[in-house]
Amino acid sequence: MSDSTRGAALVFGGARGIGAAAVRRLAADGYPVAFTFVSRPDSAQALVQEVAAAGGRAHAIQADSASADAIIEAVRQAVEKFGLIKVVVVNAGIYRAGTIGDVSLRDLDEMLSINVRAVFLSIQAALPHLVDGARVITIGSNVAVRTGIPGASVYQLTKTAVAGLVKGAALDLAPRGITVNNIQPGPIETDLTASMIEALKPLSPLRRVGQPHEVGALISYLAGDEAGYMTGASLTIDGGFTL
Repeated sequence: MSDSTRGAALVFGGARGIGAAAVRRLAADGYPVAFTFVSRPDSAQALVQEVAAAGGRAHAIQADSASADAIIEAVRQAVEKFGLIKVVVVNAGIYRAGTIGDVSLRDLDEMLSINVRAVFLSIQAALPHLVDGARVITIGSNVAVRTGIPGASVYQLTKTAVAGLVKGAALDLAPRGITVNNIQPGPIETDLTASMIEALKPLSPLRRVGQPHEVGALISYLAGDEAGYMTGASLTIDGGFTL
Protein backbone atom coordinates (compact mmCIF):
# COMPACT_ATOMS: atom_id res chain seq x y z
CA MET A 1 0.00 0.00 0.00
CA SER A 2 1.51 3.32 -1.06
CA ASP A 3 1.66 6.41 1.12
CA SER A 4 -0.75 8.10 -1.30
CA THR A 5 -3.56 6.09 0.33
CA ARG A 6 -2.90 7.89 3.63
CA GLY A 7 -3.85 11.38 2.51
CA ALA A 8 -4.32 13.89 -0.24
CA ALA A 9 -2.09 16.51 -1.83
CA LEU A 10 -2.62 20.27 -1.84
CA VAL A 11 -0.78 22.53 -4.27
CA PHE A 12 -0.89 26.28 -3.72
CA GLY A 13 -0.55 27.93 -7.12
CA GLY A 14 -1.20 24.85 -9.20
CA ALA A 15 -2.95 26.00 -12.36
CA ARG A 16 0.06 26.45 -14.64
CA GLY A 17 3.80 26.00 -15.03
CA ILE A 18 5.57 24.24 -12.19
CA GLY A 19 2.39 24.11 -10.13
CA ALA A 20 0.46 22.33 -12.87
CA ALA A 21 3.36 19.91 -13.29
CA ALA A 22 3.14 19.17 -9.57
CA VAL A 23 -0.60 18.51 -9.87
CA ARG A 24 -0.10 16.16 -12.82
CA ARG A 25 2.76 14.23 -11.21
CA LEU A 26 1.18 13.87 -7.77
CA ALA A 27 -2.09 12.74 -9.37
CA ALA A 28 -0.15 10.18 -11.43
CA ASP A 29 1.46 9.02 -8.18
CA GLY A 30 -2.00 8.24 -6.83
CA TYR A 31 -2.81 11.28 -4.71
CA PRO A 32 -6.13 13.07 -5.00
CA VAL A 33 -4.91 16.63 -5.58
CA ALA A 34 -6.54 19.92 -4.64
CA PHE A 35 -4.91 23.03 -6.06
CA THR A 36 -5.45 26.76 -5.92
CA PHE A 37 -5.59 29.30 -8.69
CA VAL A 38 -6.10 33.07 -8.75
CA SER A 39 -7.50 33.74 -12.22
CA ARG A 40 -8.40 31.79 -15.37
CA PRO A 41 -10.92 29.29 -14.01
CA ASP A 42 -11.14 27.85 -17.54
CA SER A 43 -7.48 26.81 -17.41
CA ALA A 44 -7.90 25.41 -13.90
CA GLN A 45 -10.87 23.30 -14.94
CA ALA A 46 -9.02 22.14 -18.04
CA LEU A 47 -6.30 20.79 -15.74
CA VAL A 48 -8.91 19.04 -13.58
CA GLN A 49 -10.32 17.39 -16.71
CA GLU A 50 -6.84 16.45 -17.95
CA VAL A 51 -6.08 14.72 -14.66
CA ALA A 52 -9.43 12.94 -14.72
CA ALA A 53 -8.84 11.74 -18.28
CA ALA A 54 -5.56 10.21 -17.10
CA GLY A 55 -7.36 8.36 -14.32
CA GLY A 56 -6.59 10.73 -11.44
CA ARG A 57 -8.57 13.07 -9.23
CA ALA A 58 -8.09 16.84 -8.94
CA HIS A 59 -10.09 19.72 -7.56
CA ALA A 60 -9.54 23.42 -8.33
CA ILE A 61 -10.04 26.08 -5.65
CA GLN A 62 -9.99 29.79 -6.41
CA ALA A 63 -7.86 31.50 -3.77
CA ASP A 64 -5.52 34.47 -3.71
CA SER A 65 -2.48 33.70 -1.56
CA ALA A 66 -2.26 37.39 -0.66
CA SER A 67 -5.25 36.78 1.61
CA ALA A 68 -4.79 34.85 4.86
CA ASP A 69 -8.52 34.11 4.93
CA ALA A 70 -8.39 32.74 1.38
CA ILE A 71 -5.51 30.41 2.32
CA ILE A 72 -7.42 29.07 5.32
CA GLU A 73 -10.55 28.61 3.22
CA ALA A 74 -8.59 26.79 0.50
CA VAL A 75 -7.29 24.32 3.07
CA ARG A 76 -10.80 23.84 4.43
CA GLN A 77 -12.18 23.09 0.97
CA ALA A 78 -9.31 20.71 0.17
CA VAL A 79 -9.88 18.74 3.36
CA GLU A 80 -13.64 18.72 2.82
CA LYS A 81 -13.12 17.34 -0.69
CA PHE A 82 -10.34 14.78 -0.16
CA GLY A 83 -9.70 14.39 3.58
CA LEU A 84 -6.45 14.75 5.50
CA ILE A 85 -3.37 16.00 3.70
CA LYS A 86 -0.17 14.04 3.08
CA VAL A 87 1.63 16.44 0.72
CA VAL A 88 1.63 20.25 0.62
CA VAL A 89 3.37 22.07 -2.23
CA VAL A 90 3.63 25.85 -1.83
CA ASN A 91 4.30 27.19 -5.31
CA ALA A 92 2.46 30.52 -5.40
CA GLY A 93 4.89 33.34 -6.12
CA ILE A 94 5.40 36.55 -8.09
CA TYR A 95 8.35 38.45 -9.57
CA ARG A 96 8.64 42.20 -9.92
CA ALA A 97 11.90 43.51 -11.34
CA GLY A 98 13.47 46.65 -9.93
CA THR A 99 16.77 47.87 -8.58
CA ILE A 100 17.05 49.06 -4.98
CA GLY A 101 16.61 52.64 -6.10
CA ASP A 102 13.66 51.95 -8.38
CA VAL A 103 11.54 49.23 -6.79
CA SER A 104 8.26 50.62 -5.53
CA LEU A 105 6.85 50.11 -2.06
CA ARG A 106 3.85 48.39 -3.64
CA ASP A 107 6.05 45.87 -5.47
CA LEU A 108 8.10 45.28 -2.33
CA ASP A 109 4.98 44.64 -0.25
CA GLU A 110 3.42 42.38 -2.91
CA MET A 111 6.51 40.19 -3.22
CA LEU A 112 6.91 39.92 0.55
CA SER A 113 3.21 39.13 0.90
CA ILE A 114 3.05 36.37 -1.72
CA ASN A 115 6.60 34.99 -1.68
CA VAL A 116 7.21 34.95 2.09
CA ARG A 117 4.12 35.67 4.20
CA ALA A 118 1.88 33.40 2.14
CA VAL A 119 4.38 30.54 2.27
CA PHE A 120 4.41 30.69 6.06
CA LEU A 121 0.63 31.03 6.27
CA SER A 122 0.04 28.16 3.83
CA ILE A 123 2.13 25.79 5.94
CA GLN A 124 0.54 27.07 9.14
CA ALA A 125 -3.00 26.69 7.79
CA ALA A 126 -2.37 23.17 6.51
CA LEU A 127 -0.62 21.97 9.67
CA PRO A 128 -3.70 20.91 11.71
CA HIS A 129 -4.83 18.79 8.76
CA LEU A 130 -1.52 17.04 7.99
CA VAL A 131 -1.09 13.37 8.73
CA ASP A 132 1.98 12.36 10.70
CA GLY A 133 4.84 11.78 8.28
CA ALA A 134 3.49 14.34 5.82
CA ARG A 135 5.63 16.17 3.29
CA VAL A 136 5.83 19.95 2.96
CA ILE A 137 7.56 21.21 -0.18
CA THR A 138 8.17 24.86 -1.01
CA ILE A 139 9.17 26.19 -4.42
CA GLY A 140 11.93 28.74 -4.04
CA SER A 141 14.43 29.82 -6.69
CA ASN A 142 18.08 29.41 -7.58
CA VAL A 143 18.44 33.17 -7.07
CA ALA A 144 18.69 32.35 -3.37
CA VAL A 145 22.13 31.00 -4.30
CA ARG A 146 23.16 33.50 -6.96
CA THR A 147 21.38 36.25 -8.85
CA GLY A 148 23.94 37.46 -11.38
CA ILE A 149 21.77 40.26 -12.74
CA PRO A 150 20.63 43.61 -11.34
CA GLY A 151 17.00 44.27 -10.54
CA ALA A 152 16.25 41.06 -8.63
CA SER A 153 17.26 42.08 -5.11
CA VAL A 154 13.77 41.90 -3.59
CA TYR A 155 12.99 38.62 -5.32
CA GLN A 156 16.30 37.22 -4.06
CA LEU A 157 15.42 38.46 -0.57
CA THR A 158 12.10 36.59 -0.64
CA LYS A 159 13.50 33.33 -1.97
CA THR A 160 16.39 33.40 0.49
CA ALA A 161 13.81 33.86 3.24
CA VAL A 162 11.98 30.73 2.06
CA ALA A 163 15.22 28.73 2.19
CA GLY A 164 15.64 29.88 5.79
CA LEU A 165 12.03 29.22 6.69
CA VAL A 166 12.19 25.55 5.76
CA LYS A 167 15.06 25.00 8.21
CA GLY A 168 13.09 26.30 11.16
CA ALA A 169 9.88 24.62 10.01
CA ALA A 170 11.70 21.31 9.62
CA LEU A 171 12.78 21.48 13.27
CA ASP A 172 9.30 22.46 14.43
CA LEU A 173 7.60 19.59 12.60
CA ALA A 174 10.19 16.86 13.05
CA PRO A 175 8.50 15.39 16.17
CA ARG A 176 5.59 14.37 13.94
CA GLY A 177 7.84 12.93 11.26
CA ILE A 178 6.83 15.72 8.86
CA THR A 179 9.59 16.74 6.47
CA VAL A 180 9.95 20.26 5.05
CA ASN A 181 12.10 20.82 1.97
CA ASN A 182 12.64 23.57 -0.58
CA ILE A 183 13.15 23.22 -4.34
CA GLN A 184 15.13 26.00 -6.03
CA PRO A 185 14.48 25.89 -9.79
CA GLY A 186 16.46 27.86 -12.31
CA PRO A 187 14.86 29.07 -15.56
CA ILE A 188 11.94 26.79 -16.46
CA GLU A 189 10.06 26.92 -19.75
CA THR A 190 6.52 28.09 -19.04
CA ASP A 191 4.08 30.53 -20.59
CA LEU A 192 5.52 33.25 -18.36
CA THR A 193 9.12 32.72 -19.51
CA ALA A 194 8.50 31.92 -23.18
CA SER A 195 9.87 35.25 -24.41
CA MET A 196 13.16 34.79 -22.50
CA ILE A 197 13.97 31.18 -23.34
CA GLU A 198 16.30 31.70 -26.30
CA ALA A 199 18.28 34.37 -24.44
CA LEU A 200 18.68 32.13 -21.40
CA LYS A 201 19.82 28.94 -23.13
CA PRO A 202 23.41 30.10 -23.86
CA LEU A 203 23.86 31.03 -20.18
CA SER A 204 23.37 27.44 -19.06
CA PRO A 205 26.20 24.89 -19.03
CA LEU A 206 23.64 22.44 -20.44
CA ARG A 207 22.62 24.97 -23.10
CA ARG A 208 18.95 24.64 -22.26
CA VAL A 209 16.36 25.63 -19.69
CA GLY A 210 14.37 23.23 -17.55
CA GLN A 211 10.95 21.75 -18.17
CA PRO A 212 8.14 21.84 -15.61
CA HIS A 213 7.92 18.04 -15.52
CA GLU A 214 11.55 17.87 -14.35
CA VAL A 215 10.65 19.90 -11.27
CA GLY A 216 7.55 17.75 -10.93
CA ALA A 217 9.76 14.67 -10.74
CA LEU A 218 11.74 16.21 -7.88
CA ILE A 219 8.50 17.07 -6.09
CA SER A 220 7.43 13.45 -6.51
CA TYR A 221 10.69 12.25 -4.95
CA LEU A 222 10.41 14.58 -1.96
CA ALA A 223 6.80 13.48 -1.47
CA GLY A 224 7.71 9.80 -1.38
CA ASP A 225 9.03 7.28 1.12
CA GLU A 226 12.61 7.41 -0.16
CA ALA A 227 12.97 11.06 0.88
CA GLY A 228 11.94 10.41 4.46
CA TYR A 229 15.42 11.16 5.84
CA MET A 230 15.71 14.52 4.05
CA THR A 231 14.37 17.61 5.78
CA GLY A 232 15.29 21.28 6.00
CA ALA A 233 17.10 21.04 2.66
CA SER A 234 17.13 23.35 -0.33
CA LEU A 235 17.66 21.45 -3.58
CA THR A 236 18.76 23.50 -6.59
CA ILE A 237 17.63 22.26 -10.01
CA ASP A 238 18.91 24.76 -12.56
CA GLY A 239 21.08 23.05 -15.17
CA GLY A 240 24.20 24.54 -13.63
CA PHE A 241 23.18 28.22 -13.84
CA THR A 242 24.54 28.85 -10.35
CA LEU A 243 27.83 26.96 -10.79
